[in-house]
Amino acid sequence: MKDTLIVIPTYNEIDNIGLLIHDIFRIAKEVDILVVDDDSPDNTSGLVTDLQNKFIGKLFLLIRKSKIGLGKAYIDGFKWALKKSYKFIIEMDADYSHNPKDLIDLHKVCKNNDYDIVVGSRYINGINVVNWPFSRILLSYIASFYVRIITNMPVKDPTSGFVCYKRSVLESLNLNQIKFVGYAFQIEMKYKAFNKNYKIKEIPIIFTDRVRGVSKLTKGIIAEAVFGVLLMRFKKILGKL
Repeated sequence: MKDTLIVIPTYNEIDNIGLLIHDIFRIAKEVDILVVDDDSPDNTSGLVTDLQNKFIGKLFLLIRKSKIGLGKAYIDGFKWALKKSYKFIIEMDADYSHNPKDLIDLHKVCKNNDYDIVVGSRYINGINVVNWPFSRILLSYIASFYVRIITNMPVKDPTSGFVCYKRSVLESLNLNQIKFVGYAFQIEMKYKAFNKNYKIKEIPIIFTDRVRGVSKLTKGIIAEAVFGVLLMRFKKILGKL
């Protein structure tokens, strides 16, 4: 996995990021990690800077000057990765909702098969979510079904943020034209890749809600996803996606 970069966006994740970095390097020793921090007031970036002295040449930090959205953080991380020689770029959350142990399978399926994108999916084998209230599970599951109906994209977990991209996918997408910042960002990336005929594979994971820190989900993020899907489909019909 020397050819692989893991991009992790952070905002006030000081309770998680140090533990996560250690766990990733313990499980996947040869990967590199890029933390994209939105100038967290809890000094997340300071902790990462300290850890860079331990993981020299393996752990990188990109600090942005303000909190401008998850999607923009990933885009900045992807652009950073494309300036290097990485062949695989993995995105994952900082809050342990994605188990670092699943990185191995995510990478293996992407590298050893004819797939361009591999998605860690909560819904490919039933519903695999831990510690979410029923209302949120229902909202997420219905939203995923809604996306499939509107976009005709055969992905059961289109809002998943645990994804491995082959370099060629990110190179072919105009990253400057990715507009959404929340869950809609995850849908937009997959939908635009799907419409370029890239092959998307889902593998089952167990998603566990955070036990430390505060969720960043807002009503605005949900609304963006609902209306953003309709906008993308409309642009597709007009040939302007």
